[in-house]
Amino acid sequence: MSAKDLSRRIWEIDFLRGLSIILVVGYHLLFDLGAFVGVERFLGFTTDLSSVAWRVAQNFFAGLFIVLSGTSCSLSRSNVRRGLKLLAVSLAVTAVTYAFDPSSAVWFGILQLLAVSILVYGAAFEKSGPAACAVWGVFVLGLGAALPALKKALAVRFDWLLPFGIHSPGFSSFDYFPLIPWLGVFLIGAALGKSVYAPQKSLLPWRLPRTFVNAAGRHSLLIYIVHQPLIMGVLYVLGLVK
Repeated sequence: MSAKDLSRRIWEIDFLRGLSIILVVGYHLLFDLGAFVGVERFLGFTTDLSSVAWRVAQNFFAGLFIVLSGTSCSLSRSNVRRGLKLLAVSLAVTAVTYAFDPSSAVWFGILQLLAVSILVYGAAFEKSGPAACAVWGVFVLGLGAALPALKKALAVRFDWLLPFGIHSPGFSSFDYFPLIPWLGVFLIGAALGKSVYAPQKSLLPWRLPRTFVNAAGRHSLLIYIVHQPLIMGVLYVLGLVK
């Protein structure tokens, strides 16, 4: 990326996206150490991630990443092409994880969510105003609030609607982010991009230095794709997991 291209990037979006992906990598590292190595604590953090606090933290990390992806989408072009490329990568992740261990396969994980959200945005919201994105985002979030009661009433016994958050009681996925409610979070991010960042420039009144966190933000999707295989590969080379 040229110096000119870097100068056009919005500093705080790169920084927050980099921060979110670093937190996600740290979360997954703790999970891997606990689940596959048996380590109980690492760098002062517990590897037992089943507590309410950790579940809230996970949703915060992921939610920040998704809302920023929506914001970035509103500032980008060729969203349909980008979405199709990401969809192909996400389907490959599902295939690889299923081949490795069907019980921990990724079914509609965050990459598939982002791919479909980008495609939906490119097809239906790219030329819409911020109000339309915000209204639809709130609507999808509202559906998410009503979904538990709906699933209980319908007593669904199949998984064909799992991309929408509707699945059988026995369904499980190592990484699961259904469109309801997460598409709503993405569209809220798009609304922010179309309003707060409509001038396509930073809101900060001063220039800040480029940091490692910003660099991670510029390559966040690549980091998300490779970090789990890299962590597991390192653990395997060290003889900590077989």
